Formats: sequence, structure tokens, C-alpha cells
Amino acid sequence: MINRASSFLWNLRQFSTAVPTSRTMRLSPLGFSRLKVVFSNNSNLRSFLLSDFGNRVQSSIRYLFQDALILKSRDDFQTKGVSTETVLTVTRVLCPRRLSFDSKHSLASDDGLKINFYQEASNEDVLTKETKPTPVNYRKLSQECSSLSDVLDIFSEAPTFPSSNYLSSMWTIAKRMSEDQKRIEKQLMFNHPAFSQLCEQMMREAKIMRYDHLLFSLLAIVKLGIPQNTLLVQTLLRVVQERINECDEKCLSVLSTILEAMEPCKNVDVLRAGVRILANQQVWKIERVFTLQAVMKCVGKDAPIALKRKLEMKALRELDRFSDLNSQHMFEALAAMNHRSITLLNECSKMVIGNIHGCPFKVLISILQSCRDLRYRNLDLFKGIADYVAVTIDIWKLKQVLFLLILFEKLGFRHTDVMDLFIRKVMDDPASLTMKNIISVLHVYSSLNHFHKCHTQEFQEAMASSLTGYLHHISSENLLNAVCSFCLMNHFPLGLINQLLQKDIINELLTSGDIERNAHKLRILAACLKLDVSCHKAIDLVLPPLPSTPLYPNAKVADALSSLLGEGYFLKNVHLPHNYHIDFEVRMDINRSQVLPFSSVDVITAAADIQRVAVLCVPRSTYCLDLTHPRGYLAMKMRHLKIMGFHVILVHNWKIERLEMKDIVTFLKTELYSAKAFPTADVNLQSTC
Repeated sequence: MINRASSFLWNLRQFSTAVPTSRTMRLSPLGFSRLKVVFSNNSNLRSFLLSDFGNRVQSSIRYLFQDALILKSRDDFQTKGVSTETVLTVTRVLCPRRLSFDSKHSLASDDGLKINFYQEASNEDVLTKETKPTPVNYRKLSQECSSLSDVLDIFSEAPTFPSSNYLSSMWTIAKRMSEDQKRIEKQLMFNHPAFSQLCEQMMREAKIMRYDHLLFSLLAIVKLGIPQNTLLVQTLLRVVQERINECDEKCLSVLSTILEAMEPCKNVDVLRAGVRILANQQVWKIERVFTLQAVMKCVGKDAPIALKRKLEMKALRELDRFSDLNSQHMFEALAAMNHRSITLLNECSKMVIGNIHGCPFKVLISILQSCRDLRYRNLDLFKGIADYVAVTIDIWKLKQVLFLLILFEKLGFRHTDVMDLFIRKVMDDPASLTMKNIISVLHVYSSLNHFHKCHTQEFQEAMASSLTGYLHHISSENLLNAVCSFCLMNHFPLGLINQLLQKDIINELLTSGDIERNAHKLRILAACLKLDVSCHKAIDLVLPPLPSTPLYPNAKVADALSSLLGEGYFLKNVHLPHNYHIDFEVRMDINRSQVLPFSSVDVITAAADIQRVAVLCVPRSTYCLDLTHPRGYLAMKMRHLKIMGFHVILVHNWKIERLEMKDIVTFLKTELYSAKAFPTADVNLQSTC
């Protein structure tokens, strides 16, 4: 009796907290009766979310046929002859009701428009065992059942309140299954005759069940893969909006997780705005770090910067309470907000490095992807992850290591040990790589300009041989990408090159896809065939002209050269054959002890004794993250300039910006003149100024 009374009082309390509403009946254009709900004025958050909701959320007309539920907007009416999307298989009209525990009550229509509304259950009926049996425990149910259909079978025998327990147990069971088994079980769930009954009961109970149960039910529904545009999901989203004032910290965490997993739509967008308001009001009251991170992921990239900073400050205050999982997941949370907090990222990086052993593969991938999205470069963090992978490489699959290397390449990070170990694993089993894997491997190693000390030639030949087997299946762009990667590595497999140089393939590359990108890679191939491969017959490719973009050499370097050499002793913006460009050119004697003026007479009479010097002002992005190893394109350009007779001097833009003019002059003087020329360099320097 005490339990029954408690249940009655709980239901009564739910009635008393509901916002007063009035109902009016009107007929929809299709003849179905529809309820028009008019909400009383209220200044709380619920009123904010629902005010002028007709303008915010476009209502839908739901066409209900036998065995199909089709949702279409009023402005997008489709007739019978147009294809439709079958979302849920149902055997009756799905119509949400406010308070009814009896799943047999429904909206009936026969002989035209005959509407029957059943009276809601009385208090006595609610308290009877026949109407409300003892609620089933979802934990016990998930332990006793081995499939989703088993749960639906139990529900069909004796439906009990709340229906959220059945949905939660179904999701708990689904999490234990493999992907293939989960896919089969979901299909059986949709076809089960009790599934539509469970959906109906869930919609009727949504108004009166506990708010956390409502949210857990919606989370289970989303995770089970029930389509988002169904009447069930949209009804629950509306009820969640109406009752959002009941949201405590636990509910805020669940609601944030739900919205993060859902696609954008008007109901979701309104709820996301509500979460932002709640987060702004309750951020300092949040006690659990996981709740804080769930909110950070939910508010999204479009959240106001003030809210992002407030969440950041809250996270910094809780640093002492961060667990290993908290520090690992903070990268993803910040990336979801697109908010780069260097202090927070640095502190979390230290925690990740200190507890790297045993870190799951998915977490490592998430951390690296977040660092890429946030443009966060932490050499110590990347080295810690790479060192861990190098030590434990035997437990990793080849494709897992490749995935990490792809992310490292996007971050510009080159770890020699991991890349050497990967080459050895590939040499042991080259057949394990697919065509796409091979192209990715070539891109990573050519972009990072990495060569194994002993097995470089063998590795390149193995990759070329494996790729040759796919010549009849590879696309033109993939073939171009692979050949361009080989060119950057100074390796030229003639079989692949000859296949690429066929006229039909060249025409396809220059007329479809990313034409500008394809033309750039073809220019690289043409330059390599003329400069690197003397035995190969060079083919003149008719390529579109380069865009004429103005080039501005580094002003501080230009001033330093003027001070060091004087006007007329160097050139700016020099264009060379094969589409190469250098910032400055200086001409010196063969011993690099004296600078020569740019005079046609001098060039003709002493051409054999001239050493051309190319001064390249390079940005940070042309180097790997350690800033000592040039990346692939810069390495190839230096190689080609040396073939064309240049001595190459690299000037780092990021260093020059921090130096005084006298230090820049000293640096250029040291780089230009050879060590043997320093005793006479001062005299030459003075005479040319």
C-alpha cells in the first residue's frame, strides 16, 4: 500500500508541476484531428524555448499508412506515385497522448471522421496491479535477455511502466554485440510486432516519467539507430524541451551526450540553445568533470566566445581533480568547441605523457585528430605517443600504425624509429597493404622526406612492384598521386610513369577533378623527368599556365643584402626553368670568396668561373615539426637547384623576424662566403658597399 501511495503521489506531483495549458481541436488538411496546445506565459527557460515555436520549428504532416510511417513537411507534399522513405514499420497509428498507461487506447477513425477519445485512467485504475504491474528492472532485464527481441517479447506479454526500462536494457544488450550481430538484431527489432507498441507507450508516458528516465530513453533510442525524423524521436525532443527546467547536472550530462550524437535539425538546434543557456547559468555548480566535458562537446563551435572561456576557466579550476580519462578526453572536448586553450592543452599533454602506457588506440587517434583540428603542436606529446607505439609496435596492426603515421604527417611530425619499424613490417608482408594503403604510405614518406638508412631502395621497389599489380584498377588521380610521391623520393618506376603519360590519362587529369592540383603534380613530374632521369625520354606536357601571383621577398633579408653587398650585386624574384622561383640570386666566383656584379659582360667572359647562389626564404611549414628536417617538396627543390648549378642557402623566416639587422647581416655573410674566404671577405665586403 505504501508503494502504491508513493506512486500516486509521484504522479500527482508531476501533474502539479506541469505548465497550465488549454486544448482546442482542429482538423488537419488530411482529415486527422490535431491538438492545438496553447501554453501560458512563463518567464523561465521553458517559455523561452517554446515561445513562437511555430516560427522556430516547422510542423510536419505525417502520412500514416499500413506498415509505414512517412514524414513530409507541408511545403513538400508528395503523392502516392513519388518514392518515400520508410522509417518505422507500424501496425497502427502512432499518436502521442499525455497520460495513458493502457497501450490499447488509440485514435480511431472509421466511416469518415469518427473521433473517439478514451478517458484517461482514474486514480483507482492507476493503483491496481492489473493496470500498473511492478516495474521491471532494466539491469536485471539486460542480464536475463540475450537479444533485443527477447526484451520485446517480455514487453508484449505484460507492458509495464515505465517503458524507458525496456529501451535502456535493449541498448545495454546492444553494446555487448559485435557490429554484424548488432546490425542483424536491429533489423529484427524493427520488424518485431511489439516494437511499434513500445514506441506508442513511450510517447504516451513521456510527459509523466521522470526526466532522467526520459533522457536515458531518448539516448537509447538514438544509439539503437531509430531514425531521427520519426514521430517517436521528434515527440521526445519536444517533451524534453517542455520539461527542460527539470534538468539537473546528471540530466545535463545525458542531454549533452544525446545532442552530440544527433544530426542538426530545428528541434535539436533549439535544445542545443537551451543547453548553452543552462551551461552559462550552472557552469560553476558542475561537480563532475565528465559532465563539464559533455557540455563542452555539446555547445559546439558556434557557441559564444564568452561561454567557451567560462567553460575553459571551469576546467582549469578542476585540473587537480582530472583523472587519466579526463585529461585524454579534454582534447576532443576543446576540439568540439574549436577553442584552443594552450594552458589547458599543455597540462593535459603532461598527464597523457605520464600515463601513456595502456592508452587505447581510439584515444590516441582522437588526441592526434584534435591536435590537428586545433592547430596545436606539442613535440613532447607527439614524441611520447610515438615512443609508446615504437615500443609496443608488435601488438599493433599494420593499418593501425599507418593511420597514426597519416595523422603524424598532417601534423608535420617525423619520428624516425616508428617510420623505420614500419618499413620493416611492410617489407615482411607487403601483400597485406591494399592499393589505398600503398598510396597513403607513399604520401607519408615522401611528404616527410624520410629514408631508411639501409632499406630505402628495397622499400621503394617493393611499393612500386605492389602498385604495378593494381594498374588495371587504379584511377588516374591515384596513379598521379603515387608517381608524384615517387618523384619526391627521387625514385622513378618506369612502368607506372609510362602508364601515367598516356594521352587519354593526361587529358582526363586536365579536364576533370581538381585540375589545378593535378597540373601542379604534372609539373613536378615534368621537372623530374628532365632533371633527374637522364635516360628517360622527356615528354613536353601542355599544361595550363601558372597563375600570376605577385611575390614579395622578405623585406628584412633584402635590406640586409643591400647593406652587405650593395645594389647591383643581387637580384630579387628570379624565375627559373621548370617553374621554379628563388627569392634572391647572388653571383660569386667559383671559390665563393668574391661577389660579382650583374653585368652581361662579366657573365659572358667569366661564365665558367661563376658560382650562382640561390637564397630561399622558407616558412616554418616547409620543415618537419623539429625544424631541422626539410619536407618533401623543399628537399626536391633544393636537389633540382643544385642540378641547375646553384649553391642553396636557406633563410628561416620565423628566425629572421626575431633578429636585429646586424645579426641578419652577420648570418648572411657567414652563409654566403666559404670558410676559406673569410680572411678576404672583409675586404670584398667593403669594396662592394
